[in-house]
Amino acid sequence: PEVTAIHGITNEMVTGKSIDPDKVASRIAGADIIVTHNAAFDRPFLERFCDGFAAKPFGCSLSEIDWKGEGFEGAKLAYLASECGFFYDKHRALNDCHAGLELLSRPLPKSGAPAFAKLLERARQPVWRIRAVGAPFDFKDVLKSRGYKWQEERPGVPKAWWIEVLEEDHAAELRFLKEEIYRREVDIPALRLDARNRFSVRADALG
Repeated sequence: PEVTAIHGITNEMVTGKSIDPDKVASRIAGADIIVTHNAAFDRPFLERFCDGFAAKPFGCSLSEIDWKGEGFEGAKLAYLASECGFFYDKHRALNDCHAGLELLSRPLPKSGAPAFAKLLERARQPVWRIRAVGAPFDFKDVLKSRGYKWQEERPGVPKAWWIEVLEEDHAAELRFLKEEIYRREVDIPALRLDARNRFSVRADALG
């Protein structure tokens, strides 16, 4: 009922309906990049549904554009659209896609660069996912204020605070953890990610 209240789709509307993963794989075969407005949420679902997504680079119009730096107070798709002066019937897949395309085609208010160009620029930059496994509890607020997120234990992956940083910030972040959090020399798990595996369930399994 809670989900139906958001988008108006009922069980009766989808009963007997299905999406053919082979047809989806055919449609995306020639795509250079898959863009969603929350790839961290969307990509794992897509990969589980259709193997074709696993080999594709992904870009995220939610996290890979600096909306705050461009003067926006939020980054939800409907909010961004309204701030750019257009409205649409949200929570319908095709409408959301069209709204996203319209948003990405427009210049950003401060930099003046097309939003899609900024997304591609960011997606091409590798990041490091750093996990502060076993970080002292007393420093949780310090980690949180620095941008770390908490992740519960999963099979083969211990619970930990984690963050993703750009390549040029990798060494400095490890140094911060050793000097300010652990206060000793320690091996810190770090995984290099690019557009082909960032947001992916494969990367999630690796840590």
